[in-house]
Amino acid sequence: MGQDDGVTDRDAVPFDLASMRKQYRAEGLSETELAATPVEQFARWFRQAATEGGLFEPNAMVVSTADAGGRPSSRTVLLKHFDERGFVFYTNYGSRKGRDLAENPHVSLLFPWHPMARQVIVTGVARRTGRDETAAYFRTRPHGSQLGAWASAQSSVVAGRTTLDGAYDELAARYPEGEQVPVPPHWGGFRVVPWTVEFWQGRENRLHDRLRYVAAAAGAWRVERLAP
Repeated sequence: MGQDDGVTDRDAVPFDLASMRKQYRAEGLSETELAATPVEQFARWFRQAATEGGLFEPNAMVVSTADAGGRPSSRTVLLKHFDERGFVFYTNYGSRKGRDLAENPHVSLLFPWHPMARQVIVTGVARRTGRDETAAYFRTRPHGSQLGAWASAQSSVVAGRTTLDGAYDELAARYPEGEQVPVPPHWGGFRVVPWTVEFWQGRENRLHDRLRYVAAAAGAWRVERLAP
């Protein structure tokens, strides 16, 4: 690239990206160590991530969706609940991910627990949570976050920050602190019902352990090892 590109030497990345790597030396993950179900195994790892992993937000996950035409998009969302039924997050149903999931319910979740040299990758189908479940969670959100769910038409083009702040200020005047904010009809949860759940443990020489649960008949799971 030269001057004609509008790029100068000052714009060049000041790192040797090809040589940037970490040599993982963590203990491995064997089939005999795994829990009977992926949710039990996830609970084990999540407990360690939350208490020992040194992670800023251990419940942060990358949610990847695709629209009806197959065009993908990804974003970071917070996991708010998990159990044997699946993994739950909340969003504006009119957002890009909400629209994608309405057209194509297939979804992938990635928990990037880099300080622990671990990842968890979930694939499955997203289904909306019931309104009672959504309302129960909405009531646990801070007052400002409840107002924010109304103020922001998520993923839509906005004229500027002042427009967003103005919408919030109007809502704050209508629903002051201590007054109940109604649950937005356009906002709610998705539960990702897993088909596969992969547990990735970094190992030295890039020979990582990758053990994947795959849904089988009658609620059973089989485990398979993937080459790194």
